Amino acid sequence: MINKLPSEYLKNMQELLENKYQDYLSSFDDERVYGLRVNTLKISVADFIKISPFKLEKIPFTTDGFYYQKDDKPAKHPYYYAGLYYLQEPSAMLPAEVLEINNGDVVLDGCAAPGGKSTKLASKLNDTGIIIANDISASRCQGLVKNIELAGIKNCHVICEDLINIQDKLKNSFDKILIDAPCSGEGMFRKDSTLIKNWIDKGNEYYSKIQKEIIVAAIKMLKEGGQLVYSTCTFSPIENEDVISYALKKYPELKVLKPEVQYEGFNEGIDSNLKDCIRLYPFNIKGEGHFVCLLQKGKKQVSQKEVKYDRCYVPESLRDFFDLVDFDLTKGYFKTINEKIYFIYHHDLDLNKVRTIRSGLLVGVIKKNRFEPSTTFALALKKEQFKQVIDLKADDIRVIKYLKRETLEVKDYDCQGYVLICVDGYPLGFGKVSKGILKNMYEVGFRWQ
Repeated sequence: MINKLPSEYLKNMQELLENKYQDYLSSFDDERVYGLRVNTLKISVADFIKISPFKLEKIPFTTDGFYYQKDDKPAKHPYYYAGLYYLQEPSAMLPAEVLEINNGDVVLDGCAAPGGKSTKLASKLNDTGIIIANDISASRCQGLVKNIELAGIKNCHVICEDLINIQDKLKNSFDKILIDAPCSGEGMFRKDSTLIKNWIDKGNEYYSKIQKEIIVAAIKMLKEGGQLVYSTCTFSPIENEDVISYALKKYPELKVLKPEVQYEGFNEGIDSNLKDCIRLYPFNIKGEGHFVCLLQKGKKQVSQKEVKYDRCYVPESLRDFFDLVDFDLTKGYFKTINEKIYFIYHHDLDLNKVRTIRSGLLVGVIKKNRFEPSTTFALALKKEQFKQVIDLKADDIRVIKYLKRETLEVKDYDCQGYVLICVDGYPLGFGKVSKGILKNMYEVGFRWQ
C-alpha cells in the first residue's frame, strides 16, 4: 500500500509528523476498524447493548459509537432495517459529536451525504427544532434521503444546493452548522486506496479554494452566537488550519472553542493559535484520519423557547388511518405534493426556490383516491403509537420474509386491517391483514438485500 503513495505526499507527511512519521507508515499494516452508531431516536445505548447480537467495543470519543467485528455483518441484521444504528467510520463520528445541539435549534448539515452526520445531529435534536440536510450532488441525495428515513427522522428537509448559491437567501438563519467539507481524502488512504489518484490529479490547493468558499457561505448563514463545526478527512494544513485562519481573519467575531469532547488520542492543531482544533491520526486512535474545528460567531446567545402550536388539521383522506395512530399533531402540518402527503414541522426558514428533494416526513400516498401509508412513516413511529401491532422476534423466519416483501401467514395474531410490523418491538413497516394473511406493504426501496 505504501508504495502506491506519491513521493510528494510522503514528503509532506514527513514534514508534518516529524518523529511520528514512522508511526504513520506503520499504521498501514494495522487492521481496518469498523464502527456503528446507535440511533438514540429509537433506542437508548443501554437498551441496545442488551439486545445487540454483535461483539461491541465502545468508541471512547463518542457517546453512542461502537467498534464491531468485521464478521458481525450488521447490515445483514433486521435491526439495521429497523434503523437502530448507522454504520459509520469511527473517526467520522467526531464532527457531529462535538457540535453542541440544544432542543429547538435550527441546524444545517451543509455537505450531508450519505447522512451519518445528519442522523447524529437529528438524534441530538431529539425530535425538536429542524434540520436541513444539504448536498450538492442530486445522486448522493437519494442515499441521504434513505438514511434519514431509516433513522425515523421527522424534522428534516433534504435539499440539493451549492451553499454559495443560498448563502444570501438563508443569511443568519441557523443556530448550528456542520461543514464536513469536500477534501483530498488523505485521512482515508488506508481505507480506500482509490482516493490516491484523486490526490494526484487535484492536490490540496484545488480543495482549499472550495473549502474557503464553503466556510464563508456557512458563516454568513450562521446566526449571531451560533456554532459551526468545520471538518475534513485529510491531514494537509492547507485544507485545515489554513482554511480556519482564513475564516478568522475575514470574520474577527469568530473564535475557536475547545470542544467538551476530549480524548487522550487527540492531537491538537498545528498552529499556536489553533491548539483547540482536533487532529485524528490512525497511529493514535482506532480509526482513520480527521480534522475537526469548533467555531462560534460572536457571543453565545440564550436559547429560544420552543413555540407551542395547536393540533393541526387532518385531511379527510387521512382520518380513518389516523384513528389508529397516536401522533403529535401539534408539531407541524400536512402538505400534499403530487399525490404524496408529508408532515412538515413548523419552522421559519424561507425554502421557496430552494431545490428541495424531501420536505419533512413522507406519511403516505393517495392511490386511486385511497390513502396508503408509507414505510417511511412506519419507521418514524414507536410500537406504542399504533393500535394494531404484529411484533416478531428477530429469529422468526417471517421477519426476513417480510423484508423480502413476501406474503405472511399471521393466524397467531388476532387483528384485521392495517398493522405495524415490528422486530423485537421496533417498527419495520406496514401490512394489511385479512383472514390471517398479511398483505405486505413494505416498499421496494427498503427491501432486504
